[in-house]
Amino acid sequence: MAAKNVLFIMCDQLRWDYLSCAGHPFLQTPNIDALGRRGVRFTRAYVQAPVCGASRMSFYTGRYVSSHGASWNGFPLKVGEWTIGDYLRPMGVRTALVGKTHMEADVEGMARLGVDPKSIIGVHVSECGFEPFERDDGLWAEGPDGRYDARQPAYNDYLNQKGYGGDNPWHDWANSADGEEGLASGWAMRHARKPARVREEDSETPYMTRRAMDFMAEAGETPWCLHLSYIKPHWPYVAPAPYNTMYSAADLIPVVRSDSEKQDAHPVFREFMEHRVGKNFSRDEVREEVVPVYMGLIKQIDDQLGQLFAFMEKRGLFENTLIVFTSDHGDYLGDHWLGEKDLFHEPSVKVPLIIFDPSAEAEPARGSVCDALVETIDLVPTFIDALGGDAGAQSHRLEGRSLMPLLRGQAPATWREFAISEYDYSIAPAAVKLKVAPRDARLFMVCDKRWKYMHAIGFRPMLFDMEADPHELRDLGADAAHEAQRQRMAQALFDWSLRNAQRTSVPEARALDTRGRSMRRGILVGVWDEQELPADLWSRYRGASDADSNV
Repeated sequence: MAAKNVLFIMCDQLRWDYLSCAGHPFLQTPNIDALGRRGVRFTRAYVQAPVCGASRMSFYTGRYVSSHGASWNGFPLKVGEWTIGDYLRPMGVRTALVGKTHMEADVEGMARLGVDPKSIIGVHVSECGFEPFERDDGLWAEGPDGRYDARQPAYNDYLNQKGYGGDNPWHDWANSADGEEGLASGWAMRHARKPARVREEDSETPYMTRRAMDFMAEAGETPWCLHLSYIKPHWPYVAPAPYNTMYSAADLIPVVRSDSEKQDAHPVFREFMEHRVGKNFSRDEVREEVVPVYMGLIKQIDDQLGQLFAFMEKRGLFENTLIVFTSDHGDYLGDHWLGEKDLFHEPSVKVPLIIFDPSAEAEPARGSVCDALVETIDLVPTFIDALGGDAGAQSHRLEGRSLMPLLRGQAPATWREFAISEYDYSIAPAAVKLKVAPRDARLFMVCDKRWKYMHAIGFRPMLFDMEADPHELRDLGADAAHEAQRQRMAQALFDWSLRNAQRTSVPEARALDTRGRSMRRGILVGVWDEQELPADLWSRYRGASDADSNV
């Protein structure tokens, strides 16, 4: 049966290699693995920005970061950008959200255009085109200057109703442990191994899973696209029992870093290594405290997906639902002397991607592994095609490519040779240290299946040979012997920069159909003699005949 629905599952900050199907030797993820056996697992999927907000805006628009402009967390997605709901709703598909988007609405743009944020259009513009069945960005932090996000999440209300006290139970119960002198806040990573104060069934991941089930039950027979966007394993790295102690330091895979990386390091890389999170994750005791909990949070997600998939099987939804499992970016976890994400090493910029297509046409590819270069902007056109639309007709806006041929074991006539990612570090401490103006604090990555090249405005490039150096420990950006490769990759980046990204109101078909029309509408530019053109083009410009004259 062809797909009628889409379940678009996204984890936050999940590394590509922290799944058993991707080779992790200790972390077992049987439910995610089972999805891979029913679909296609992509091994070279790259995000278009290694930071939450910018990456997600590319997922939701099908466009590169420099096209949609929302290049960092909190940078608004401008009014007028088409998002996933704009493509699917006209197809009769209810497009809804449970969880995180990190979308910042273009409030000024909406006000300028007179769009009421509370109207149906205003809500869709503010929520990446989704109906916010339950939006929860999972960032309910509070400091001396107030809350990071001023909204009151439904999850906090739920916790209060369950008897967890306080005005911010997200922090006090779900993301804190009991300490000797009061709360042991999850913001201090030294508390990671302590159990969250909340009961496991009331923690964020099970709660969001149940809300996804609520949506599916409510939607009934109406075609739908549900974005189930889990908040974990993103920090605070805190897990409820038993997941907080399910893994230990003995279960960690070796850290990937070398002292040689610090010798004559690229200036931007050097300054990111100096960020607090990088310096802390460079300490073994930090990794031994935090990474097992990160693994426990992933295990909890896998367990919850088992329950969700059983729910769907019981209702026959596996027969007509395209299912996607992915992440918005990875997590260094101490690799390359870094923590968090931000730069372009594989732990940060490459993500897991598994897609299950229920159609009979997908049988030849079931259980396969695909190493084609995939960009996460490919998902929106894939959804359109899977649900019976024509993504090609939207190619003037969509910069991704439909993955449907690859999901069905077909070799596309052409496919991309390079993958692109971008990063805006204008508000990072590194930009301050390097004295880089905000407009110049931009990084670009271009990679093929062997080489990865990073362009940093105002600095030398970085280059890695991922075949000879799969862990990306040797930067060849200043190596004279690799000048030809640097030029080749720089040319690829230049060619990409020349794409026509802003002609979004005129489809290719209309541009083709318009060719030559102006002459047939009387615009005869550059003509010297009437005989140069067919007579009928002059039909409205010839003088009146005697028969037509009133004189």
